[in-house]
Amino acid sequence: MTAALEVRDLHAYYGESHVLQGVSLDVPRGGAVSLVGRNGAGKTTTISAIVGFVPPRAGTVSVAGRDVTGRAPNVVAAAGVGLVPQGRRVFADLTVRENLTLTARPRAGGWDLERVLALFPSLGRRLEHRGDQLSGGEQQMVAIGRALMRDPSILLLDEPSEGLAPKLVDEVGEALLRLRGEGLAILLVEQNLALATRVGERVYVMNKGVIVFSGTPDELAASTDVEARYLGV
Repeated sequence: MTAALEVRDLHAYYGESHVLQGVSLDVPRGGAVSLVGRNGAGKTTTISAIVGFVPPRAGTVSVAGRDVTGRAPNVVAAAGVGLVPQGRRVFADLTVRENLTLTARPRAGGWDLERVLALFPSLGRRLEHRGDQLSGGEQQMVAIGRALMRDPSILLLDEPSEGLAPKLVDEVGEALLRLRGEGLAILLVEQNLALATRVGERVYVMNKGVIVFSGTPDELAASTDVEARYLGV
């Protein structure tokens, strides 16, 4: 079966700085994968190269078997990729309802406002509040809901736990586990190892633009040298 996302030998640069140096990873259909590493490891650049923000100089990116390498972000999104960006980037002057419906792609059986509110019930009481009136946790829920409203086949999340209190991190984790249980493919980029290993059925560890480990959460936990050397655990 074709994977939801296949990245092969991906190389990307910022100017002359060689940031990604042959990154390869797979996200199976209906599966969840986590990409972890310290600050500056290249995790966000990996996301950016996948979605078209940073054109790769070598390698390939395929979504459900479709080659989208170096394509414009709107083309990658149309191929089925939903992005929850680092920092949430909720539209401050739009209401929660407007933020959620702005990118909607109505489809029978797909994601709509009712389904997003079932995933995040607290947003139902905030629909007419502006983005800048929300807490950080509520903004993260809006960012995830907004991506889901595009009815993606794979959801990419860049540091969704950043700046959130532990209780809210748990709530985000519960939502992602529910999405995984419903068969949505997920690529989670995280520094929070507990969240990454809770959600991801497979974990990739990145260091200086290179994948240095790939395995299950249990295999990572048993690799104490990898955790100590690359994750500071």
